[in-house]
Amino acid sequence: MNGSTSINKMRLGMAVLAGTCLIAVTGYVIAGWSLLDAVYMVAITIFGVGYGEVRPVVDPGLKLFTLAVVVAGCSSGIYVLGGFVQMIAEGEIQRALGARRMSRGIEQTQGHAIICGYGRVGRSLVAELREAGVDLVVVDRDTERLAEAERDGILVVSGDASEEDILRRAGIDRASVLASVLPGDAENVFVTLTARELNETIQIIARGESEATERKLIRSGANRVVLPTMIGASKIAQLIACPTVETLVSDAKAFSRMNQDLEAFGLGMMEIPIAAQSALVGCTIKDIELTGDGGNVVVAINRSEGEVIRNPKMEDVVGAGDRLIVLSHKEDLPAVTRRAAQKSEQMSYRGTRY
Repeated sequence: MNGSTSINKMRLGMAVLAGTCLIAVTGYVIAGWSLLDAVYMVAITIFGVGYGEVRPVVDPGLKLFTLAVVVAGCSSGIYVLGGFVQMIAEGEIQRALGARRMSRGIEQTQGHAIICGYGRVGRSLVAELREAGVDLVVVDRDTERLAEAERDGILVVSGDASEEDILRRAGIDRASVLASVLPGDAENVFVTLTARELNETIQIIARGESEATERKLIRSGANRVVLPTMIGASKIAQLIACPTVETLVSDAKAFSRMNQDLEAFGLGMMEIPIAAQSALVGCTIKDIELTGDGGNVVVAINRSEGEVIRNPKMEDVVGAGDRLIVLSHKEDLPAVTRRAAQKSEQMSYRGTRY
């Protein structure tokens, strides 16, 4: 039986009990009892209190009526109580079975990510990881949040992520990475300490709110620390300082900041002036990008008259006095510069003079 069956059983029993009480009161009133005496008699009869009869029941018909009230009232009351107990038992059994299935699912997971905290940041992180196909387990103390995650098919563990047994239930010994994105810095420090003690090789990424917390998290065993406020401020500053490509090609500081960001990926961006006798004068963007191995991309053209062409088309032609903004691997940038510096009569590519 499911939960709705036990609820229907309770409703049926309560309806029978209410009907029995109403009929019993009516019967005693018809027998000449007052309404108060009738209600009192029904209450002590059905619920088995046994204080004694309000009036002597000597009439055989009234005795049979009272006997019927006892049988019907007690039976319906027991029926209601049985439905209530069944509903509670079914709920506990379902929760136990659900926890067992969840535990088996976690035990079968290898190389997964453990996300500690399912708040605003945790939800966004889980959504991104699920889209990327990463196996994950969510740990949180909020049962409502976990119920929501469980409905979405996410493996969850209820409890404090700073406790060893909770992290063991989440499979920390088999996990490849743990992300602690709880709202409090102290909580993230404790989670990091516990996780590092349980697994010396796991990758730990922790959320922090200040540079002081970042140092504590690193000392606690975090491999990387993410500061959301700092990232947000940096992004806003970037939008303010360099909102457009026009600003990028005209602001040396913005250009330098962009190159610093690209260095982490082994890339570089260079502004290449096109002299009047450069081999690239009269070439199309397609011709320029084809001169290399496909690793050079012309991001923008700053025309000699001041116009900036963002994301130029392959058929756009380079003229004397233009400046090209070229993105390439850092080791290829000098070669790009040398090609631009060559005289037009020194170089030919696929029938095009450079």
